[in-house]
Amino acid sequence: MNRRAFLGLAALPLTQALDVTPMRTSPGAVIGTEGATLADVDVVRDWQGRFCTPRVINRSAVPVRIKEVVLFELDLKLPPATALYGEGFQMLSQTGGTLGAPADLSQYTDATHYKMPATSGSRAYYGLLTLTPPREATRALAFTSCAKYSGRFEVEGSRVRAVVDTEGLELAPNESWTLEELMVASGADRAKLLSDVATRLTSHHSPPKTAAPPTGWCSWYCFGPRVTAQQVLDNLDVIAKSIPALKYIQIDDGYQSAMGDWLDTGAAFGGDVRTVLDQIRTRGFEPAIWVAPFVAEDASNVFQQHRDWFIKDDNGAPLRSDRVTFGGWRRPPWYALDGTHPGAQEHLAGVFRTMREKWGCTYFKLDANFWGAMHGGRFHDPHATRIQAYRRGMQAILRGSGDAFILGCNHPIWPSIGVVHGSRSSNDIKRSWDRISTTARQNLSRNWQNGRLWWNDPDATCLASDLTDAECQFHATAIYASGGMVLSGDDLTALPPARAAMLEKLLPPTGIAAEFEDASLRVGVVRLPNARMVGLFNWDDAPRTTSFRLERPSTVTDFWTGESLGRRQGSVSLDMPPRSAKLLKVG
Repeated sequence: MNRRAFLGLAALPLTQALDVTPMRTSPGAVIGTEGATLADVDVVRDWQGRFCTPRVINRSAVPVRIKEVVLFELDLKLPPATALYGEGFQMLSQTGGTLGAPADLSQYTDATHYKMPATSGSRAYYGLLTLTPPREATRALAFTSCAKYSGRFEVEGSRVRAVVDTEGLELAPNESWTLEELMVASGADRAKLLSDVATRLTSHHSPPKTAAPPTGWCSWYCFGPRVTAQQVLDNLDVIAKSIPALKYIQIDDGYQSAMGDWLDTGAAFGGDVRTVLDQIRTRGFEPAIWVAPFVAEDASNVFQQHRDWFIKDDNGAPLRSDRVTFGGWRRPPWYALDGTHPGAQEHLAGVFRTMREKWGCTYFKLDANFWGAMHGGRFHDPHATRIQAYRRGMQAILRGSGDAFILGCNHPIWPSIGVVHGSRSSNDIKRSWDRISTTARQNLSRNWQNGRLWWNDPDATCLASDLTDAECQFHATAIYASGGMVLSGDDLTALPPARAAMLEKLLPPTGIAAEFEDASLRVGVVRLPNARMVGLFNWDDAPRTTSFRLERPSTVTDFWTGESLGRRQGSVSLDMPPRSAKLLKVG
């Protein structure tokens, strides 16, 4: 039974190719670093069905520096009520809403927080843009590779530009560059379109695989950077006795002497974090640790001793992050390691080799990865882009970390495809309804990535709080519906039994994300091998009745309470309190 039949929706056509004739005929443009169009540099667009492989060729007798390449610019003539979804360059940036009223899903936007440049007057979306007019098929525009350049879509009204950022690199006479692949398609089944995007991305960037989404415990959301060895070990006792399915025990920050000096533990954990890591391993669990590999503070040993390893400004000095982007959240401004520098590469590989082989860590949460792809700087390799710099740095980390699990966090989304096992798919969780609901929307909007590009990390499950039972059940249902990783963020020594039981029911994660019938994210289905799980979400501050449809007689059971709703067929309507969710097993 397919998803739409299960939900009782009318049959709709499969994904179809959007007419690309307007994109073919819309003139491309090559923009130089001074802002002028370069008439002697051609844009060549090779279309194969819905996929375009673009190139630029310098027909002149002199080298030229290219700021960006416009692959097409045209008015799609869509109404303001057209539903919009746009990915961000940085993990924390996403946009929903409509063409007429775009809505940031997070306060940390590429434009304002990370200060990424784009054409004045436009909104920029990176990697993926979907547009769904009322009662019409979805248009999907996507860059389906990201090996060297960042691709974005700039929108003004219903006018759309597809732009490849070439970062002012020099193109020699008669030289050509192959740019990133572009996909343009439409179809009535948006989920199928997004699946096609994921398939094409993985054909260009083979993702490192792990058998199942990781589970574990994270110290940050209960103890922060002042976590102690005793707090970790006390929680390990509870896990070993009551919740052994939480495999990875993650020390999230608080062990390093300085940002950048990851092997120098200073006074934290009695001066040696390895003692705690050894005890985790001795108890039969896997040691996990947080690292922000690309950043360093001014006072760190790595920066003071190896300033040549860092991204430079125009004068050849290390580039302060606050000059071009967000400066950093602790001990800023940060400086960013240059992933094209051989010394920086060996340093990164060495840090992770030490942590893997000598410290025994088998899981690394990498934070602040965005700065490895920081804009506005110069690299040791003058021909490299910031995408290449980041990916080379990540390849060095993978060489050092061996068989360990790599989670990307606070990272550039598209440049991370193929170099991480897991991807944080939302902002940090907090124990408030506002953050519970906003992170849920961010995570569920990225469900199409889970199990395809990587395992999604919806951030920690935080059930020890003053949230109502209904809000906690909403939170847990959203985690379940993400199909991704499950890490507890609570002090398990103080978690109430009812909330602990809810956590245990999330284990092990299914690895299968819910597919939602529309962008409202009110009704989603997880298609398990032997059952269907229906998630119903009331995001509102008022009660509402939510309905779904069963095409054949089925037994319906409340997953959280075990209560039977009996045999049901046809339209099933349930009254839902404010800020609540239900998870129903249908079989």
